[in-house]
Amino acid sequence: MVDNFENNHVNEKAAPKTSDQNVHADVKGDVTYDDKVIQKIIGVAIEQIDGLLTVDGGFFSNAKEKLVNTDDVTAGIETEVGKKQVAVDMDVVIEYGRDITDVAEKIRKVIRDEVAKMTHLDVIEVNIHVVDVKTKAEFEKDSETVQDKVTSAAKTTGEFASEQTDKAKDAVNRGTDKAQEKIENNQDTRVK
Repeated sequence: MVDNFENNHVNEKAAPKTSDQNVHADVKGDVTYDDKVIQKIIGVAIEQIDGLLTVDGGFFSNAKEKLVNTDDVTAGIETEVGKKQVAVDMDVVIEYGRDITDVAEKIRKVIRDEVAKMTHLDVIEVNIHVVDVKTKAEFEKDSETVQDKVTSAAKTTGEFASEQTDKAKDAVNRGTDKAQEKIENNQDTRVK
């Protein structure tokens, strides 16, 4: 039994081992990125920048720390992606009273760092077009107004559909009652 153990143990040692590096060293190929991938990396990365209220007028809100109006973090971010480099254009709304240049630099740094960390691409340009400045309260009011309109429209549509359903049920019931009445009247006549 000891001989068997030693033979098996020797056989295991004698078997050649390959490391992951050796197995993958011979595999060639390129990695490319769709614009949406880079846009999503950027959208998620910049969500926490203090002083940045929205990209493209209302798609995410740091003030509320949640998505507003859509869950598409890529909205408002345009990218040009090459094999080694990325260029970015975006429209933003900055919180009133903030140092806009400072916020823009934070945006550029976060984008550069996050894209490089995840893709090894160089961000060569980040063009930031400030389309508005708003207070947090003003921004929240504007965001709530849009959401309230959507909620109100859905509620109104639901109420209208419910009313129409009730009217249809009433009409069917009235028609059924009249038909039942005619049948009963006709049966009386036939019996006589």
